[in-house]
Amino acid sequence: MKKLFGLFIFSFLTLPLFSQDPATWLSTLPQAKDYVQRRASSYDRSGGNADARTIAAGETLTLLDENGPGLISHVWVTIASDDPNHLKALVLRMFWDGEATPSVEAPIGDFFGLGLGDYHLYQSLPLSVGSDKALNCFFSMPFQKHARITVTNEGSSKTDAFYFNVDYRAYGKALPADLLYFHAQYRQAAPARGWNGDAIVNDKKNLNGEGNYVWMEANGRGHFVGVTMSVLQNQDGWWGEGDDMFFVDGESTPSINGTGSEDYFLGAWDFGGHPFSYGLFGAPVVGQEIAGGRSSVYRFHLDSPIPFTKSLRASIEHGHANMRSDSFFSVAYWYQGEPHAAFPALPALDRPWSSEFPGFILWEGRGM
Repeated sequence: MKKLFGLFIFSFLTLPLFSQDPATWLSTLPQAKDYVQRRASSYDRSGGNADARTIAAGETLTLLDENGPGLISHVWVTIASDDPNHLKALVLRMFWDGEATPSVEAPIGDFFGLGLGDYHLYQSLPLSVGSDKALNCFFSMPFQKHARITVTNEGSSKTDAFYFNVDYRAYGKALPADLLYFHAQYRQAAPARGWNGDAIVNDKKNLNGEGNYVWMEANGRGHFVGVTMSVLQNQDGWWGEGDDMFFVDGESTPSINGTGSEDYFLGAWDFGGHPFSYGLFGAPVVGQEIAGGRSSVYRFHLDSPIPFTKSLRASIEHGHANMRSDSFFSVAYWYQGEPHAAFPALPALDRPWSSEFPGFILWEGRGM
């Protein structure tokens, strides 16, 4: 009974760590804390002001390498680089409990919602970019035995200054066994190859998600908590008529099916043609509806994560019934038990241009 009571108290105290509601954080401030607050940082060990690290081309910088049990509560990064492609060239990876393959793998810009390869400001509850290149993540990331976070420079230019702070909580006792691990996966389709429409486009049917752009696929038990996505238009017109579809535990037809891309990201009517950002959803970049138009959007299911017990495939159409051939870049975020399914290989950084469709802006690499 004492063990069960202690587990209940621990779970109650850690509840705010898994809630992104600031009111919950405020309400639990009077409660005593049972962890030691720590930080892994790039600060100058000599006591001087040389607080940044350089990352040579091909080099890997370790941000965190600590034993558990613990919980990462905040990651802050800012970067100075002459490489205009550094947000795509620097790859963020996170490993939990000694696993051989990362549970988080994404270009660092995409991880923080900057999928177009340049900076823009926005504020959501788990991710934000401010003043002007401050990258922040507030996703809770528990680990039982060990946590390792790295950034690898896969570009050809040195990163001149990489600053970081990783705030984490060190616990003296094991975390509850049912806590799940944080995952984030990068995907792209450059382009998402569509059939490019005709006069009867609205009569086309897509009941099983064939040809959808896939945000993530996972096996095991867990829950989906959100996605950031950027779109580079390769043709004129509105890109956002695609429906979101979630296939839970091996479903052949989706149990969750949306009404349009701007609807899934909780906007409406082409986002009104102007940017916005809120705690759980936003479109901080809204481009013109022409070839070359650029948009960035996000949606976080913090109010109601989408659970799965065996598997999940989260996807969205690229235009109604996958008619369009725009380029998509995304990071999906979820929690699950380990081991996780293998991630798709990260696309190469180069960007070979294609003339397959005249007037389209197409390439296969992840560079911008």
